[in-house]
Amino acid sequence: MPGVIAALADSGTPLSILTKGTLIRRDLDLLVEASTLVPVDLALSIAIYDDELQSAVEPGTPSTAARLATVTAIRERGLRCSVFMMPILPFLTDTRAHLDDALRQAKAAGASDVMYTALHLRPGVRDWFMQWLARDHPDLVPRYHEALRPQRLRPQGLPAMARPSDQAADPGPRARARNRGPRHRRCPLPCARPARRRPGIPGPACAGRRDAHRRRAPS
Repeated sequence: MPGVIAALADSGTPLSILTKGTLIRRDLDLLVEASTLVPVDLALSIAIYDDELQSAVEPGTPSTAARLATVTAIRERGLRCSVFMMPILPFLTDTRAHLDDALRQAKAAGASDVMYTALHLRPGVRDWFMQWLARDHPDLVPRYHEALRPQRLRPQGLPAMARPSDQAADPGPRARARNRGPRHRRCPLPCARPARRRPGIPGPACAGRRDAHRRRAPS
């Protein structure tokens, strides 16, 4: 990774990194240096804020606490760092309590913003996920089969998570949400206001996904 970062920076190529790991902390000095030459966008994937559930769904990956600590370390070096809170799992992580706690922890860690989206199970992944669900949460299998029928995949097929902003912590009276259709919603996150991008400089490729949602702080 250090060689890749250096090559991109030296060539004037903007770069973005999305990871579930904490090894990125090793390269923070290099990333800070690169950010003086090109736009650098960093993000941690942190979808689950229940330790037991997180270890069951993502075995072998760093804990939520370790990833949040990595967000803090990145922010302390003056770099922006997003949190990808995706996917939100129906009937598991879509409760108001879980979402409120998730946003509080992301804010406390210093996240620049949070991206979220509904669960979308692609072929192959869907088979694995449903096997895990049948083993660990058999009572939810019928509800998932109903919610994930082909004609009801997203977002209306997931009533508990169709409007994530309704579930999230109240961002305050100045919060405004602009609905860009059923698959794209932007609304404020009650955390540190992110730095503005330079005009004409694209963000990370993942930020342009049509099925992603970004939550930012109000002005």
